[in-house]
Amino acid sequence: MDRNVVIATVLIMGILLVWMTVFQPPPPAVETPELDTVEVEEEPVTEARATAIDLAADTFIVTQGAERIIEVETSLYRAQVSTKGATPVSFELKEYWKFDQQTPVQLVDTLGPGALGMEFQTPGGRNLDTRGLFFETDAGSEPIYLASGERRLRFETPIADGVLRITYVFAADSYEIGLSVEQTSAESYQTQDGYELVWSGAVPFSEDPGNRKEEISKIGAYARSGSDVDGITLHGDEEAETTLRGDVSWMAVKNKYFGVAVLTAGATPALEAELYGVRTGRTDDAAVVIDFRASLFMPRPGTEPDAYRLFMGPLEYRKLREYEGLYEIVDYGWDAFEWMTRPLATVVFIPTFSLLSKFIPNYGLVIILFGLLIKIALYPLTKSSYKSMAKMRELQPKMQEIKEKYPEDPQKQQAATMKLYRESGTNPLGSCLPMLLQYPIIIALWQFLQQSIEIRQEGFLWANDLSAPDAILNLPFSIPFYGDFVAGFTILMGLSMIVQMRMQSMPATGMQAKIFMYVMPGIIFVVFNRLPSGLSLYYLIYNVVTAAQQKLINVSIEKEKKAPPPVRRVKPTVRRGKPMPSAKRRR
Repeated sequence: MDRNVVIATVLIMGILLVWMTVFQPPPPAVETPELDTVEVEEEPVTEARATAIDLAADTFIVTQGAERIIEVETSLYRAQVSTKGATPVSFELKEYWKFDQQTPVQLVDTLGPGALGMEFQTPGGRNLDTRGLFFETDAGSEPIYLASGERRLRFETPIADGVLRITYVFAADSYEIGLSVEQTSAESYQTQDGYELVWSGAVPFSEDPGNRKEEISKIGAYARSGSDVDGITLHGDEEAETTLRGDVSWMAVKNKYFGVAVLTAGATPALEAELYGVRTGRTDDAAVVIDFRASLFMPRPGTEPDAYRLFMGPLEYRKLREYEGLYEIVDYGWDAFEWMTRPLATVVFIPTFSLLSKFIPNYGLVIILFGLLIKIALYPLTKSSYKSMAKMRELQPKMQEIKEKYPEDPQKQQAATMKLYRESGTNPLGSCLPMLLQYPIIIALWQFLQQSIEIRQEGFLWANDLSAPDAILNLPFSIPFYGDFVAGFTILMGLSMIVQMRMQSMPATGMQAKIFMYVMPGIIFVVFNRLPSGLSLYYLIYNVVTAAQQKLINVSIEKEKKAPPPVRRVKPTVRRGKPMPSAKRRR
């Protein structure tokens, strides 16, 4: 076949196809019989029905309604619970104030959709969050003031063929709130996987924004699985998450001094806990934002409601110790030291502070007396250390002679020095070991006083708050690592340290030791300037009492040197056998 004929045939077929597709005639109109017009009154659509139609879901839920805020007030707090989600939207503590000492401490992120919620999946695969549902409540419109006893606040909403009922139990004299989750016909709206009990949001900041970095270092989210407590913090990372599996008894979120914990009160622990946190902004920025999401994975309930205990309040040892393992969310330093710092704080420091505060109304005086008691308790170790240091000072001239005698032979220097120690009965470690034994107490106090809520917003002399720096002079500029103010107790503590180190120095102290004597207080000026003034006050008293003890010990050592040596009495020798003849007989 001719090629031109083939091309022509293909072109004609293509033109016909385009013509039939583009210019295809419209289908004939279908005649419909004319109906009589009848006016029918439109049936009003209820919120529940409108919700079901709008969602076109497999589960009937109520997502529209009029939100009401139920307010419950006791002598300890003022709580607000919303009918949208049956969730706390505000929780103010009446006995604790923010850094300005005017605004009540808030434990709930008031900008979020609600603090507490349930999340689960329907049999049709839809993810539901109860904070998007509307509940009915048995509470009236008037605020509830609870002077004594308990008050139950019940919320319920229909879901599919069942009902979800959330009940809070408020007590007049406790920071604990009972929480009950009851589900009827849960199989109609929830899969076999169960549900998540979720706490959303971080505990809002409560301390001075100028010291925000130090507060962020104490913020975190935690959970307990078995006997292990694990958590996440955001002072080093912008984002963090962890998961704990098996036998989870509680989850918690906290800032430096306050926290919220959700504890399983029934026989069934959570299957899993998931913690997630994110930080937006630098830790030293006053506008930094912290957000947490902590959740407990619970199995689908049976016939009995799931019971929880909700703690919302200050992180005080006496209040947290009744919840197993919960006080472990209070940070006591690195794991390498926590094994000794935490027991010392809970067994020694906290009971002592509690006892002294019953008789002494001012916590500044409590810290001073506490420092005196610690130094009295450590006096035997201090005396042993200073006596060893005095012996070492006496040996300094002879040790210098050894160095001059063997300037090029370190081995002979070492041998001669050890011989000198043996002959004088001096232990070179005698001055170090007693001081090392005091360090656990010093480290534990360092951690305890930095986060002791007992001294928070307690004033002493010029310090308005012993848990914050005591600025006596504001600078027009900021010094790196130091700040834009000068702390009073820090200056006094540094000066007392210089006096103490001068008293401990030996006559033949080298130039390096003399430089260290003044460099170390300078470092203390920088490090302690932004720390709580109560901590600086304690170390000021510690240094003053230490210097006084050292002065007394040195005086007693000098008296011992000047005192005549004791007379050594020699007992007469008694010979056995014949008696010695008397003088008359010898004549």
